[in-house]
Amino acid sequence: MKFNLIKFFLLFLMIASCVGTSSTGIFGTGVSIALDPRSLGTQIDDSIMQKNLTARLLVKDKNYLLSLNTKVLDGRIFISGKVSSLDEKLLITKIAWETDGARSVRNDIKIREEFNFKRSTKDILITSQLRSALIFNKGIKAVNYNLDTYKKKIYIYGIAHSEDEKKNVIDEAKNITDVEDVIASILLVEDLRIQKD
Repeated sequence: MKFNLIKFFLLFLMIASCVGTSSTGIFGTGVSIALDPRSLGTQIDDSIMQKNLTARLLVKDKNYLLSLNTKVLDGRIFISGKVSSLDEKLLITKIAWETDGARSVRNDIKIREEFNFKRSTKDILITSQLRSALIFNKGIKAVNYNLDTYKKKIYIYGIAHSEDEKKNVIDEAKNITDVEDVIASILLVEDLRIQKD
């Protein structure tokens, strides 16, 4: 019985190793491992930081799961979303800075206002249009970018392979109808601490 269990486990490992990963990567970082310019070690470190930060935010308030978006790239933490007060925003910034390995924190959290269906719909439409534009632009690796829109302002987080790609992404965002501002936090591959060989 024990020998059969070991054989089953080994067979499972062999089959699982042949299966490809989705565009979210095996660590759930939102970037495909094959296309990500970060080294595998950096991807793992960032994923651990991301999960640590998410867990600590959820301990404070379970609603943060839906109201906040966090992204960790090369030890840099990016946060966007909406909260009820300035004190809450400052607390979240403090929690982010206290995350082991944090090199910097970019806080784009907005203070929640009364729900506006028309504005929310427009923001979702802007994000969708930009996501489509990035996917269809052959000069851009779309999976390397996270997007968020609030009050017609687009927030872009990601890693560009070149200055041209970074400019391409920003230009695509500026070409979307009704966009009032583009806030880009795009790292260049050459700025990463450790790059993929």
